[in-house]
Amino acid sequence: MMGPKGKIERRLGEVLNLKADRSAGPKSPINRRPTKPGQHGNKRSRKAPSDFGKQLRETSKFKLTYGINDLTLRRLFAAASKSKGDVGAKLMQLFESRLQNVVYRSGLTPSRLASRAAIINGHIKVNGRRTVSPGYLVKKGDVVSVREESRSKGQFKNLAEDVKRIEVPSWISVDGAKMEAKILAAPENIEHRFEINLLVESFSK
Repeated sequence: MMGPKGKIERRLGEVLNLKADRSAGPKSPINRRPTKPGQHGNKRSRKAPSDFGKQLRETSKFKLTYGINDLTLRRLFAAASKSKGDVGAKLMQLFESRLQNVVYRSGLTPSRLASRAAIINGHIKVNGRRTVSPGYLVKKGDVVSVREESRSKGQFKNLAEDVKRIEVPSWISVDGAKMEAKILAAPENIEHRFEINLLVESFSK
């Protein structure tokens, strides 16, 4: 039976990695059934989506991918708007800097949802101190690690081997044996599939 996350990906027509590795694999609901869910899923839409519809869809993709709510998105958009330069690029940098995302990007957990749970449950430390805020913004020089007492738990037991299969961004250095990641620089050259200009337009109104 398909879960709600699989239906969301089918509705949006994209793999968002909401369920870790399975989302992108051949058993992914979107790969097995690429049409939208529901009895009318196979029917082509006669109407092209409006600008508002496109903005709404892109905002939904963004929030679902990063595992955040509307309030968090608005707060970080406001922060990005105050900075100099490209607002969209700054917004991406802020979201990539969130602890929830860094734990996932480092390969310490298989998904952002798992990252959030690991952080809230006290399994993650930043610079040697337990940090339970998924929205904590890391900076250059920070060291993110799995708490020593948590390393023997099921989700981290094979981590040293698992991280070897992960393609880590250039701004993060990972030591699988130590179960830690060091932030080398602010997030840069961020690869993403968002039409970030639509999101900026939506929140600039």
